Amino acid sequence: MLRADDVVVEYRSKSAGPKPPAEQTGVSTEPERIAAERPALAGRGFSLAAPGLHGISLAIPGGAVFGILGPNGSGKTTLLRVLAGILQPAAGRVSLDGVDLRRIPRRAIARRMAVVPQETHLAFDYSVLEIALMGRYPHLGNFGLEGPGDVRVARDALAATGTAHLEARSFSTLSGGEKQRVVIASALAQAAGIMLLDEPTSSLDLGYQMDIGALVRDLNRTRGVTMVIATHDLNFAAGVCDELALLCDGQVMASGPAESVLTREAIAALYRVEADVARHPATGRLMVMPIRKAS
Repeated sequence: MLRADDVVVEYRSKSAGPKPPAEQTGVSTEPERIAAERPALAGRGFSLAAPGLHGISLAIPGGAVFGILGPNGSGKTTLLRVLAGILQPAAGRVSLDGVDLRRIPRRAIARRMAVVPQETHLAFDYSVLEIALMGRYPHLGNFGLEGPGDVRVARDALAATGTAHLEARSFSTLSGGEKQRVVIASALAQAAGIMLLDEPTSSLDLGYQMDIGALVRDLNRTRGVTMVIATHDLNFAAGVCDELALLCDGQVMASGPAESVLTREAIAALYRVEADVARHPATGRLMVMPIRKAS
């Protein structure tokens, strides 16, 4: 059973003043608009019973690319699932614009937050366009069908992820990198201001990893989507994230700007690996160079 003490996670947009009730529950009045708001995420005293999370406090600015780093089993995926409202603590609360997630219908939450899982397994052989259209489900009524506006949003999302030319293809025939971009397109089609990505570059080769990194930065820059990324890839996180949180045994070991958090000392404590951390002379990006396993 999941337990928590003083769990508070708040998602707030940058706009000042109270919002009307429809906006508080994430109801979109413009189905063609994608990520018009730039929400922020904050939490304090976040705890779950072992194996879980303990005393976590985070502040994620709206419009940021925020990375959650940690070794296998550190609680990265669990943290994402709690932030998305998929896991509910037994005590405390997770809130969206001050409203407890347990009081908000799942469909309304999905209009504000989109989740990109580590792996996507489908029961049927859908086309790429059909996958993108799945992101429109939170905006449809009961037994509702996608309309021309929904198709426009889905095609816009495919274009934004560089997969428009694949729309007629069967999803099962795509490469790993193409599948990941299509799943991100489906999440983008939700018109959510927050996107939670679980290991988005897992099992991808170097070229596709670079594609996903560039896509994350582009969607953040051009559409204002707040990105929260759980990953074990230090260099990927260092290259795309503005801020980082380091998880160790379900606790936040450090959080803040990437350059101040991703240090030799932190890496040694988290992974028991000696490493150099520096900026690449050509790209200026932060990079991590492992040297040896720490004794």
